[in-house]
Order: sequence, then C-alpha cells, then structure tokens
Amino acid sequence: MNPYHPHFEQRLMMTRRQLFGRSALGLGTAAMANLLGPSMASENAGPAGTGTHHHATAKRVIYLFMSGGPSHHDTWDYKPKMREMFGQDLPEHVRDGQRITGMTAGQKTLPVCPSKYRFTKQENNDSGVWVSELLPHTATVAKDLCVVHSTFTEAINHDPAITYIQTGSQIPGRPSLGAWLSYGLGSPNENLPGYVVMHAQSSFAEQSLFGRLWGSGFLPSDYQGVLMRSQGDPVLYLNNPAGVTRQDRRAQLDALVAINQAQHQRFADPEVLSRIKQHEMAYRMQMSVPELMDLSQESESTFALYGEEARKPGTFSACCLNARRLAERGVRNIQIFHRGWDAHGNLPKEHESQCKDVDQGCAALIKDLKQRGMLEDTLVVWGGEFGRTAYCQGRLTPENYGRDHHPRCFTVWMAGGGVKPGITYGKTDDYGYNIADADGNPILPQPTKDHWTPGTMHIHDLNATILHLLGIDHRRLTYRYQGRDFRLTDIHGRVMKELIA
Repeated sequence: MNPYHPHFEQRLMMTRRQLFGRSALGLGTAAMANLLGPSMASENAGPAGTGTHHHATAKRVIYLFMSGGPSHHDTWDYKPKMREMFGQDLPEHVRDGQRITGMTAGQKTLPVCPSKYRFTKQENNDSGVWVSELLPHTATVAKDLCVVHSTFTEAINHDPAITYIQTGSQIPGRPSLGAWLSYGLGSPNENLPGYVVMHAQSSFAEQSLFGRLWGSGFLPSDYQGVLMRSQGDPVLYLNNPAGVTRQDRRAQLDALVAINQAQHQRFADPEVLSRIKQHEMAYRMQMSVPELMDLSQESESTFALYGEEARKPGTFSACCLNARRLAERGVRNIQIFHRGWDAHGNLPKEHESQCKDVDQGCAALIKDLKQRGMLEDTLVVWGGEFGRTAYCQGRLTPENYGRDHHPRCFTVWMAGGGVKPGITYGKTDDYGYNIADADGNPILPQPTKDHWTPGTMHIHDLNATILHLLGIDHRRLTYRYQGRDFRLTDIHGRVMKELIA
C-alpha cells in the first residue's frame, strides 16, 4: 500500500554491482522478482491512485486512550435496576462461572454496586445517548457520538489488555495501530512525524505506559510513534548542543547520510533507509515542532472552548488542542494517553478527578473540529482497555466503592470520520455485566472473537473498523515477518458496518 515500502526502496537503490552480483543467483530469481513487482504494486494501488483499498471517509484519527479501564457503569452505561439490588450478592447466573481477578477472588460476597451518579438522556431524533453527570461537557456533543456499549476483550489484566487493543496481540512485539496506519498510508507532512503520541497529566497515574504501545514492532522503525513531551524540549534532543549551528548539523547529517547509503548499498538492509529518513525528519522537526507547540497564536475564544487548563502544557485539554493543530498540519495518527482509571477503591474520588481532567477537552476537540469543517474527515475514538465490574471490590457504601477489571463488556465511543452520529450500539444486561441481545437478555456463553455475534464489537472489530474508515482493508494490510504475513487483526476482525453512516 505504501509507495515507500522497503521492498520498493531497496529495488530503486540497487546498484549495478549488486544487480550483476544477484543475477548470479540465476535468471529464475530475476524473473520471479519481475513478476512479483507488478503484483505488489497492483495490491497497493487504491481507487484512482489514492493509495487506499477503497474510498476513505476519514483522513486522520485522534485516539483518546483512557488507560486503566474507565467504569462504564459510572460514565455511559445507565443501569437503574441495579439500585434495587444495592449490596446484594451478584446472582450466580449472571456471573455464570466467569473468572475474576485475584484481587476479588478472596471476597466472600460480590455485592452489586450501582453508580451513585445521575444520568441524563441526550435526545437525538428518535434515539438518545445516556451520559453521566460526571461528563457535563461531553454531554453537549452527544449528538455527534457513536457510543458502543458492547465492546469486549479476552484480556483481564492491564498490560496484556492495553497491549492487545493497541497492537492486536497480548504478547509484546507487534506493531501498534498507529504504526500500521503510518506503514499503510504514509504521511502528507514532510516536516512532522506521521504518528504523534502525547501523555496527558493525571492525578492518579499509577500504571506505566511502555513504548511498545506506540512502537513499530517488526515494521521499519520510522513508522513508530514520536512522543511529544510536555516539559523541556517537546522531543528529546530537539535543540542543537551549545556551539553547534544549524549549518553544522546539516553538514553532520550529510556526512552521516553518505555513510548510511554506503552501508545500505553493501547490505541492502531496509532499516538503514529508515535510519536515514529518521535523521532527516529530526532535522526538519527542529523547525516545525517549536511552531507547533507555540499556542500564543490561538484565539481567546479557543481557550474559552478548551478551558484555562489548555494554557498549561501537559494537561489533557492542552493535548487535545495540540491534537487539533497536528491534524491541521497533516499528521494522520494522533494518540493521547490519559492514565489513572484503575479505580479498585475510592472510585468516586478518582473518577471525579479523571472525568474533570478529560471532559472539557473531549467536548472542545469535537466542537473545534466541527466548526473548522474537519470532523467529517477526522475520526475521534475514546475508550480504555476494558471496563469495571458491576460488583464492589472492598467495602461498599452508597457514597464510596471500588470496582475490579471487567473485560466482558465496556463502552467505547467514536465521532466523525464517517461514523453514525448520535446513536448507541449494543446492549448490556441489567447489571452491565454481560453483553445482551436486543431484548436485554444476556448472551451466554460469552461472544468470542472467532464468530461474530450481532450487537457486539470485539476489539479486533474496533481496529478493523478504524482501518476501514481510513480506506484500508484490514485483511490486506500485511507485513511478512519470519516467514508469515502478519496483520493488526491477526486472523480475526469484522468491519462494523452498522456504525458507518
């Protein structure tokens, strides 16, 4: 798909000496290479030469990742009947023998824990979206959201679950979603990376986030995400050392390029090409990144929209504002990680802080993109790695409670980029514990990634849909590694056409 695939770059940069040397392997090899070239080019050509597999409704994606597992019970999935069961043991038929984590396995009871927060229904034509009072700003853009209550995963602990939803595998080492997109689509901006990552500040940032979550895995390294920092240089070593001028840096890079090109001509290692491109990108970023991070040109009305927090580098609102600026400059893949959603105890205090962090920024980003005419071709995704349990972990009171990890169902929302606005998709049972059918009856046994069940969305389906909206067939975006073709969705995934406008 990508015209800069290492196969093509290697072929273009092959010297006469290499060509004659490899010809010694036999004319059959050369003939095979000749046959494979057009085949790959045909596979990678999209409609009208767009470089995509089909018409794309989104040009870029902004992924707001709530690391730690937000409670769907307290934010989006309204379950009034749970109030009648307050403190009672979760019925056995609801759990149906499903595994729980070691953190609650020792509890004698699993008391039903209704949310303490009020919900209001944001009407949109004949349907509506229920939103918690914790998200008053986001409630104002509910008519633009496609809210999915029936997302599910197999992973029950944080690191495997985050790795799974970000890379398509619970085992580290695979390319991230953003890396796959960069590999498939390239970047229209020569002065900024195709994939940018930001970490927003949080009061409860317990879990670490590892570079593999935005890494390139076995793809060439120039497809990995670039982390923009909120303190010091936005990118490490962005400024030249004292005494080194820009002209000096250019001369150093020219010399380094010559050395790398000589190495590539000798070994034909595609990673050397990646190294050259990364050095050149770093040079250009010395000019483009300071301009990007300078918010002094933003209007007062913009800061009124995003809130005063947007003036403070590293806040979620500031990250959202920078995400819009990156999108304007042609960056295709933008991801904001916000940690601290792992509320095993004292959930109200923690979630109130977390929601306050992200609420206005999320709403402002949607409104800002919309008023600039960018929402229609910008896909915004919000969600975590799993949800929280319907039962309480630890001591339960009406005002305070905790919740354990819950992968069987959780809420994700999307906006713009070609998804249907103002709708909810999928249901959960009266306890928000199992995915339910259209009549509200729990689907047991649990849906699996292997066979799609109507009204459900596995995380592979989510990633397949994101790729589809950006013009990519998830089954055809592959990379050969260690003798087999890999893809983001492994051998699974279904495009959720029910969500597409």
